[in-house]
Amino acid sequence: MNNSHKPVFHIVGEQGWINDPNGVVKFQGKYHAFYQYFPFACNWGPMHWGHVVSEDLLNWEYLPIALTPGDEFDRDGCFSGSSLVVDDTLYIVYTGFIFNADSEKIRQIQCLASSTDGVHFVKHGAIVTDKDLPEQYKPCDFRDPQLVKKGDDYLLFVAAKKKSSGGSIVLFKSKDLKNWTFINDVLTHNSDGEMIECVGYYEDLGLIIYSEQNFPKDNPHCLNIHSTEYELGLLNEEGQFIATNKKTLMDYGFDFYAPQIMNGEHYLFAWMDMWDRNNPSDKFGFAGMLTVPRKVTVEDGYMIQTPVIYGKLDKELNIKDNYEDHLYVGTLILEVKDLQSLSIDLRKGDGEVTRFYLDKNEFYFDRSKSGEQITGVEEDELSLKGMRKMPYRKKEKDIIYIVLDKYSVEIFVNGISMSNVIYPKETSDTFTINVSGSEKKLTIYK
Repeated sequence: MNNSHKPVFHIVGEQGWINDPNGVVKFQGKYHAFYQYFPFACNWGPMHWGHVVSEDLLNWEYLPIALTPGDEFDRDGCFSGSSLVVDDTLYIVYTGFIFNADSEKIRQIQCLASSTDGVHFVKHGAIVTDKDLPEQYKPCDFRDPQLVKKGDDYLLFVAAKKKSSGGSIVLFKSKDLKNWTFINDVLTHNSDGEMIECVGYYEDLGLIIYSEQNFPKDNPHCLNIHSTEYELGLLNEEGQFIATNKKTLMDYGFDFYAPQIMNGEHYLFAWMDMWDRNNPSDKFGFAGMLTVPRKVTVEDGYMIQTPVIYGKLDKELNIKDNYEDHLYVGTLILEVKDLQSLSIDLRKGDGEVTRFYLDKNEFYFDRSKSGEQITGVEEDELSLKGMRKMPYRKKEKDIIYIVLDKYSVEIFVNGISMSNVIYPKETSDTFTINVSGSEKKLTIYK
């Protein structure tokens, strides 16, 4: 792989395919991010755990692959999972995948590994198997565990699938990380999708997140074939999550799935891609990347995502209704009081343009002319036009972050996010802003 083709500050594999972020954690003073990884081709294959480390969340160093499949309990893949630091030891719980041509005989079991230096990992084998799963769940769809410490107990949240309905989240409890007891089905409602994946429960935020496969299109903003939602609330004594809000979409862009939030500092990473889409980056030797890290808070009943800012301060100015400049890689922050109208063109040049604009009470993103075409299986009108939309939650002063890397644009309006992959030419670096409001401040980092 030619490193000159890699994104500047987004995580990709050294070569080959990546998808879900795994085990994001701060350990021994450094940030660690793992990810589902197939190093031998630009397509999904037997999953490994790739591993990078950083001191600032923007400059990442590759470490050796943390987990490689091949043992009896993870023969055909080391699927997604999470990390937890206990007494100077980094523990990983992940799903071991055992393939069978008969899909009903596939087994997905939860496994444990650990490290004392954050580089070399020792596998300890299976800790929760199909024998621990109640009869009403399918052992062929039982994956992506999240490990949580609560008091003297360890909790394990695992995505599962009921035989009689769709996706679920099941909860197990342990005192020693080895012996586990089934507690309950976490959700008090059935999943709207066929299967839940990549669950995360964060008690200090009062938040649960999960991804759903083949989500029905009853939400006008939920257009991806697979989507990710959050609910606010807390786990009760019986191990069920009592929600205080309706399920809400976490991101409104084309490319966002399987997010994970770091314990303590609450930085979120997600896979910035989507199943069943082409990858123009294949020719560069990589496929898939992770989003920029975002700080997560909960305010006024909403999840708020604020991106880590890439770049050095370049300009800070009050702008008029129209402004034009150049930015290839970096961050724009636009603050507008009493916003009336907005249209932003990004990565313009040689017939290419990526558009973001406000129309009534919704923002629209248009990548139909963003460079190399990206196509998927979605057949709704907006998808066929290369567009996505998200609601406008108006404030007296709106704050818009736009994070640009070589192949991506991530937009945040008052903490609501829209993540998208694009593949324009390097020479397409002009941006224009057309905005009306009483005060308009623009800050540029590059």
